[in-house]
Amino acid sequence: MDNGVRARVVEPVPVELAQHLLVYKFAIDELMTKLRILSEEFDFVHQHDPIEHITNRIKRPEAIIEKLRRKGLEPEPSLIAEHLHDVAGVRVVCPFVSDVYRVEAMLRRQHDVEILRSKDYIANPKPNGYRSLHLIVRIPVFLSDRVEHVKVEVQMRTIAMDFWATLEHKLFYKFDDQAPSDFLDELTSTAHIAAQLDHRMESLHQRVRREG
Repeated sequence: MDNGVRARVVEPVPVELAQHLLVYKFAIDELMTKLRILSEEFDFVHQHDPIEHITNRIKRPEAIIEKLRRKGLEPEPSLIAEHLHDVAGVRVVCPFVSDVYRVEAMLRRQHDVEILRSKDYIANPKPNGYRSLHLIVRIPVFLSDRVEHVKVEVQMRTIAMDFWATLEHKLFYKFDDQAPSDFLDELTSTAHIAAQLDHRMESLHQRVRREG
């Protein structure tokens, strides 16, 4: 019976693609372990943990297929590795701005982590006020018969940045990307407030370090 509602057709995910995504899961596992070790070791030595929490995600197969097709490409593993940089994602939330750069520096010192690209939206925020440090890294994943070098997108931000970005996404989504100009202005204004809060908290943090 046609009631005016169309059922969503879910295209089956190719088995080869589903298997290939396992490699991205393993890459996230490797990077998460490395970050936890760096966090715990730094905390032990300096009595300060530079990482508040870490989350991760793998892009849905349907989204991967759609993105490749927009580029005029087929969903083949070799094309995914070459053309997509955000299949695997790790978000590192830090207490202070200085911690963001501290964790970045620790990652850069890891001989098995290759930094392919860096975009600093903290020093140069996006027009809407979004701030974060984005890295594309490549790390080795050791499988039973080979070594795969896998790209992972790393987003590093403070608690204030994460708070703003998470709620901005929820609020903006309601407008289906067509938010009124005054609403966008208010979001940008709140981003500046979050940046000011980060600056003040960083100043307090440095004072504690000097006087502690």
